[in-house]
Amino acid sequence: MALVTTKEMFRKAYEGGYAIGAFNVNNMEIIQAITEAAKEENAPVILQVSAGARKYAKHDYLVKLVEAALLDTDIPIALHLDHGEDFEICKACIDGGFTSVMIDGSKHSFEDNIALTKKVVEYAHERGVVVEGELGRLAGIEDDVNVSAEDALFTRPDEVEEFVSRTGVDSLAIAIGTSHGAFKFKPGQKPQLRFDILEEIQRRLPNFPIVLHGASSVSQEYVDIINKNGGKLDDAIGIPEDMLRQAASMAVCKINIDSDLRLAFTAGVREYIMNNPADFDPRKYLAKGREYVKALVKHKIINVLGCSGAAK
Repeated sequence: MALVTTKEMFRKAYEGGYAIGAFNVNNMEIIQAITEAAKEENAPVILQVSAGARKYAKHDYLVKLVEAALLDTDIPIALHLDHGEDFEICKACIDGGFTSVMIDGSKHSFEDNIALTKKVVEYAHERGVVVEGELGRLAGIEDDVNVSAEDALFTRPDEVEEFVSRTGVDSLAIAIGTSHGAFKFKPGQKPQLRFDILEEIQRRLPNFPIVLHGASSVSQEYVDIINKNGGKLDDAIGIPEDMLRQAASMAVCKINIDSDLRLAFTAGVREYIMNNPADFDPRKYLAKGREYVKALVKHKIINVLGCSGAAK
């Protein structure tokens, strides 16, 4: 099976009231864990690459690892650029085998965001690649994305129709209270998503796929394992999974998950090294990290995304 775009994935997800997991990848073990979990659950999956991942692992290595996963799993996989900051990086990924790209013009003015997004859309669509745009800004830190709480903005529903119409984007990332990183909320603060904004956007853009970034739930199980084995992740708080499931039952067709993968992988590696101080074989501790990531992804597919069996 070849790489696919997200177009058919999102159509089925919208109609079925579930979401597709968009999991950030950085190395072989994480790609293996995600795709093996998706294969066992017969679920479509989006593997997404950030600018930081491209710098770390290099574009060609990541593309070839994803191609190997296709041969090994034979499930629908889309390869997506996460948070492309300019036309050049989007062009490089479009020309380099990606089937989907995100152009994040949210830091620009509304008009400049439209102009940049439209330029990427025109180039991508000519080559059969789909495009995700963004309105609103999420707070938090993830690789090269760093937005302060003061600069974060909720998406304005009265702008979405014009943005989609003028740019021609295939999906839209919105800001309704999620944020990047593992420290999304302060202790004692009750996590909340602005479902009223999502409902109004869904009303204005019927049958149009919406995307949630910064949607890791920061499982306390993995935080506890990390802290027990020499880590220091006090006050790491994420998005409650019941809120994500509610969003997936509405217009949200793509839910981005990165920090949860990092936490699971780190928990596995730390636990193995602490329990086996004489071992120095990276295959052993990386395999433990891979095992934890796979378990996490299966849990997300079944209990949060609701897309188990949707690859058929």
